[in-house]
Amino acid sequence: MPVKKYKPTTSGRRFASVLTREEITKQKPEKSLVTYKISKAGRNNQGRITVRHRGAGAKRAYRLVDFKQNRYEEVATVLAIEYDPNRTANIALIEYPDKTKSYILAPSGLTVGMTVVSSKKPVEITAANRTCLKNIPIGLMVYAIETQPGRGAVMVRSAGLAATLMSRDQGQALLKLPSGEMRLVSEECSASLGTVGNEDWRNVRLGKAGRMRHRGVRPRVRGKVMNPVDHPHGGGEGKHPVGMKHPKTPWGKPALGVKTRRANKKTNDWIVRRRPRKDDK
Repeated sequence: MPVKKYKPTTSGRRFASVLTREEITKQKPEKSLVTYKISKAGRNNQGRITVRHRGAGAKRAYRLVDFKQNRYEEVATVLAIEYDPNRTANIALIEYPDKTKSYILAPSGLTVGMTVVSSKKPVEITAANRTCLKNIPIGLMVYAIETQPGRGAVMVRSAGLAATLMSRDQGQALLKLPSGEMRLVSEECSASLGTVGNEDWRNVRLGKAGRMRHRGVRPRVRGKVMNPVDHPHGGGEGKHPVGMKHPKTPWGKPALGVKTRRANKKTNDWIVRRRPRKDDK
C-alpha cells in the first residue's frame, strides 16, 4: 500500500502524505460486527481528566476483531479487506462454512478469495493460518501471539510487525519480538503465520495539526515553555534546557526513559533479554 503525496496547494498539503489504500476492497464495515464506544476525552468515572491531551476527534465505529479464532479446523474464506480506524493494521472479513462472518487482522499477502484456518494441529505455511507455536517451524515469522493458551492474541498486532520463532525447549517457545526483546511463551499458545499488513503506515506524514485533532489528540505544551509554578521544567530566559539532572512530569515524577515495569511482576521470569535502550541502538 504505497504512500501518496499531493501537490503543495496549501500549507497543510505541502508536507502531508496519505496511504492510497489499494488493498481495501470494502468501504463500509459489516453491521453485525460493529459496536460503538463513547468518547471519554481522557476522563474517569468522576469526570476528572486522568489522561491529558485527549478530546473531540472524528466519530468511529469499533470493529469486533476476533483475536481468539477458536473455531478450529473450519476453513474460512476471505470476503474483503477493510480499513479499521481503531488500529494501524487493516482487517479482513472472513466467512465460515455456516455463513458466520468474523474479522481478523489482515497480514501481508492476504487477498480476497484466499482461505484461512485455525487449528491445534500443523497447518499449511500460508499467511493468516493459525496454530500453536509447537507446530510452527523454527525461524518463521508470526504475529497475533497469545501469552496464555486460550487468552487471545495480545502481542505483535500493529501494522508491519512480526516476531521470529527462535527455538523451543521444555514446553516453552523463545520469541524475538519486534522491539528486540527475547521472551519465552508456552508452546501451547497460538500465533498466526506471516507479518501484519499495511507496512507503509509508519511512512505517512500527517502534515498539519488538524489531522491529529481528527484522531482525538489535543495540543500538548512543552514544560520548558511554562512558568515554574506550572511545571518543574519551567522558568528561565529564552530557550533553555531542562536544567536538572533528569526530566520530570508536571507532578515531579521521573520521566522520559524511566523504567515503569514493576520489579516483582510475575512474568519478569519469561523475559530472557530486555529490549535495547534507545541510547544503545
